[in-house]
Amino acid sequence: MDLSGKTALVTGAAGGIGTAIVQRLRNARARVAVADRSVRGIEAEAHLPGDLLDPAYTDGLPDAAAAELGGLDIVINNAGAITRGPVTETTDADWSLSLGVNVEAPFRICRAAIPLMAGSGGGVIVNTASCWGLRPGSNHALYCMTKAALASLTQCMGMDHAHQGIRINAVCPNEVNTPMLRSGFEKRGFEPDKALAELAESVPLGRIAEPDDIADVILFLASDAARYVCGALVEVNGGKPVS
Repeated sequence: MDLSGKTALVTGAAGGIGTAIVQRLRNARARVAVADRSVRGIEAEAHLPGDLLDPAYTDGLPDAAAAELGGLDIVINNAGAITRGPVTETTDADWSLSLGVNVEAPFRICRAAIPLMAGSGGGVIVNTASCWGLRPGSNHALYCMTKAALASLTQCMGMDHAHQGIRINAVCPNEVNTPMLRSGFEKRGFEPDKALAELAESVPLGRIAEPDDIADVILFLASDAARYVCGALVEVNGGKPVS
């Protein structure tokens, strides 16, 4: 896919999926601004480090990316936080982190990016939601709730801004082999490689998703190949339901 002349902002750019997204966009000849707490070592045209829990930072990200890149055609709200456990084990800090990263930050970035895109004739926003936001999953109440909010926000914005030439969609992965997934296993006392192998047995396609599997779908949604896809929640799950 050729994205020559296009400019893109990617949040969560230092994570497993984020790294793959940035590589895919740049391979497609887009100029990319990367955002994360630390963006050191990431090859990109613009580096915009900061804390997504800071409203001033998230409100200003689209303008900052547009200033660095000379415009803003694509926004990938990829950053995410996961908190495990039932509501009774959820702390106020868990609540603030999950709501702030998974819901408020994408909301603020979209709110600031949409007028920029509308003023230049259109654009594309892709949010990273989750299969776990489309169906309930045990012991992930806060994560499911926030990803459900992001999925609903995506659908509503897709309807509201299509007339401005802005396509807004979300990709909804199941488990992906990322540092976040592996660290989650370690925190719960599991050996990551063994846990991933056991998890793979529950996937009809026979393996856990790799970051590239998700990044390829995001690249499709960001490209003109998806020109008639709007307000969609695209599941990328290897055939595995939420359990």
